[in-house]
Amino acid sequence: ALVKKPKALLLDEPLAALDKRLREQTQFELMNIQDQLGITFMVVTHDQEEAMTLSTRIAVMDKGRFIQVGTPTSIYEFPETRFIANFIGTANMFEGRVIKSNAGFLLIKSEADNTELSVDYGAAMSEGRRVWVAVRPEKIQISKLPFDESGPNQLKGVVHDIGYLGSASTYRVKIAGGKIIQVSFPNQRRPTDDQFAVDWDDEVYLKWYSSSAVLLTK
Repeated sequence: ALVKKPKALLLDEPLAALDKRLREQTQFELMNIQDQLGITFMVVTHDQEEAMTLSTRIAVMDKGRFIQVGTPTSIYEFPETRFIANFIGTANMFEGRVIKSNAGFLLIKSEADNTELSVDYGAAMSEGRRVWVAVRPEKIQISKLPFDESGPNQLKGVVHDIGYLGSASTYRVKIAGGKIIQVSFPNQRRPTDDQFAVDWDDEVYLKWYSSSAVLLTK
């Protein structure tokens, strides 16, 4: 297909049959080929990591329509809808209503989760408006000790599950009301060497920055 030097090349699930290690290696080989030839590659894939790695622009489709087009960073960090936030990666979702609106800052009350959330936002919004706040698992800090300062974006819960993935661990924390919050934390030290390591059934404290959350209105 490349011999004819096309302006664009459609690749439909090109790496689906490969094992994980070979697939990861081939992803970077495809990126190098595309860079050398200067041909537009249109890759169809259901693998989110593959899409994020290979692309300079991603188009997310739902029911036959493009609902957001952008760089991998913009799609992941700034999803425009709840569907995209949940479809690309994992997102902890909180529903609430705006109780305070200042320039560049919103305070939201989540009745269901009995907590207050703050979000950096560049525009004013009417108080009482129903909104959703999405927080990625890796944006959340987890600790067995309470944080020094109090304020919004803090929760307390009990570790329900732990998934050890080598470079990082995934913690599923049950907060008041039974909701599960997912946290991803890098394993910078071996658990056996870390007196602050989090274990099953530990009571833990969660916290994230206002700039780490995303406000969604649909």
